[in-house]
Amino acid sequence: MDGVLLDSEQLWNQSKREVVGELGGHWREDAPTAMIGMSSPEWSAYMRDELGVPLDAEAINRAVVDRMEQHYRERLPLLPGAVEAVRSLHRRWPLALASSANREIIDFALDRAGLAGEFSVTVSSEEVAHGKPAPDVYLEAARRLGVPADRCVAIEDSSNGIRSAAAAGMAVIAYPNEHYPPAADALALAAATVHGLAEITPEFVERLN
Repeated sequence: MDGVLLDSEQLWNQSKREVVGELGGHWREDAPTAMIGMSSPEWSAYMRDELGVPLDAEAINRAVVDRMEQHYRERLPLLPGAVEAVRSLHRRWPLALASSANREIIDFALDRAGLAGEFSVTVSSEEVAHGKPAPDVYLEAARRLGVPADRCVAIEDSSNGIRSAAAAGMAVIAYPNEHYPPAADALALAAATVHGLAEITPEFVERLN
């Protein structure tokens, strides 16, 4: 979702940085890259242990999520072509969303975008054992769809997302995040790279799997 449907990674990092600053922690410039793909329990613990936020992980999570919900109430940062791509692909296949975002943020954002009905399955990495780059969230999405993972195609924007989907055995379409572009070794795992969501048509996907 983040970086594929929504131009939101920087909003997550802004929210996390604000929490760190307001509560007396110490922000690190490598923190955004370190946290991309982490599940909410993982990044909350990182903010506590590595950035010095003096709250328990649940309270840190709540503070960040409250800020994200406020951002999305003010403006949902849909990427160009996101709605059209989702609806086009859904006309051909059942879709799943495998996201590092919190469950409530996934539901809130998809509802605001008018896309909730387009996904047969949504999985938050907080609902599985490990966040990205582990394959857990993609394997669970495939399981809930009732489709073997190696018959699925994933669309990802980040290094850890690409690694996660590839580790699950999926063909990966890379849509590089302009704010946090994937590393070359991660990008090399992708079956194809696009530079706009309009390129991801059913015909394009069929050629990959």
